[in-house]
Amino acid sequence: MTLRLIFVRHGLSSFNKEGRIQGRNDLSTLTREGQLQAEAAGKTISSIPIDAIYSSPLQRASETTKIIIKQHQSELQATYTDELLEVDLGPWSGLTKNEIKNQFPEELSIWQKEPKELTINRDDGSKFQPIKELLSQAENFLKSLFDAHSGSNKTILIVAHNAILRCLILKLINEPSKGFRRLKLDNTSISICNINFNDWKDRQVQIQCLNNVAHLNPTIPKKRSKKRIILVRHGETDWNKQGRFQGQIDIPLNKNGKSQAKAASEFLKTNILQKAFSSSLSRPKETAQIILNEHPGIEISLKDNLIEIGHGKWEGKLESEIKTDWPDLLQTWKISPEKVQMPEGENIKEVSTRSITGWNEICQDLKNDETALVVAHDAVNKTILCHLLGLMPSNIWMIKQGNGGVTVIDLSDNEGQPDQITCLNITSHLGGIIDSTAAGACLLYTSPSPRD
Repeated sequence: MTLRLIFVRHGLSSFNKEGRIQGRNDLSTLTREGQLQAEAAGKTISSIPIDAIYSSPLQRASETTKIIIKQHQSELQATYTDELLEVDLGPWSGLTKNEIKNQFPEELSIWQKEPKELTINRDDGSKFQPIKELLSQAENFLKSLFDAHSGSNKTILIVAHNAILRCLILKLINEPSKGFRRLKLDNTSISICNINFNDWKDRQVQIQCLNNVAHLNPTIPKKRSKKRIILVRHGETDWNKQGRFQGQIDIPLNKNGKSQAKAASEFLKTNILQKAFSSSLSRPKETAQIILNEHPGIEISLKDNLIEIGHGKWEGKLESEIKTDWPDLLQTWKISPEKVQMPEGENIKEVSTRSITGWNEICQDLKNDETALVVAHDAVNKTILCHLLGLMPSNIWMIKQGNGGVTVIDLSDNEGQPDQITCLNITSHLGGIIDSTAAGACLLYTSPSPRD
């Protein structure tokens, strides 16, 4: 059984605009800007067939849902469920951040550092932990969803709120440590997860994209910290197109790969860059050079520890050829990549160790208010993103990286706090919100082999 879940956060609300906490307060409604955002989101997903729609009943979400349905020209009726209500923040609802700081300074500090541990008093004097309750609510919704849509392949639209949507995604990927602060979802952002499942406990999850706001202006979320890294996967090569395992053999970009890099350059041209880094192989280096045509004067620093996984004897081979000689090893690679030592090549832990070392070197090289471009490869990007999401290297199949896809990371300004995945695998500049690149276009809901 398979599901594609499309998550959309509601449009800009009156409380959003005023900087007020909303929670389950239903006094906040969509602004005119929020309505236009919802229209744009609806147009973006209008070509995707939808089998069912679920929405929070709160006004800001329900209005967003109705606008999206109209843009989609769908006859579907949304199911409004309290299981998609926003986090309950009790007495904080309706207050500004400054008001919360003045009235609840200790609680606010916990919320900023360890939101899962926050305890709030209800009006009746009872205590509760909002995020723990919300995570439980998210799991209950997902279990019900799986039960309701088992037995067939379906695409489900879910329209709700920032915190509950984050909790839904976190539950799908097994709730990594400090996960709530690793994600952020903007108004009418679109996030997509592909799920292959037998039941709730037996599921394979793939994050196709996170926090895509390419249908808005600006097309990339606003910078949330002093340091930002824009992570790009290189453009297509002939071996990508043919489905060959590429690894460390230095295959150049093909014509389409150059076009993808040019499209990424156009997509990123309004973002001011100060530095650029690339794997030392030619395909990411050329991708970086093309992107930097819109940013003259920036030299590329080449990093050997960002080169692609060494596939060893598998390099240059099609999956069908590998299946003939190493059938068991190939199957293990698809299911448990951490257990595979590539014949005369690397294992995923080795790739993760050197990739994260390279990543940390880049982070340390950045000064405040600098933004850097980093161009690398499928497995390299995935191990870095696993690290940033609080996942293990064995979880690389949870993350999709299309040729020319754009990911943005805002580095934490606060020691002890995780860096934030601002958006992940944005491919809208390549023809649509669904990743259709050669490397990204795998059979839906299956775990692809990286053929970078």
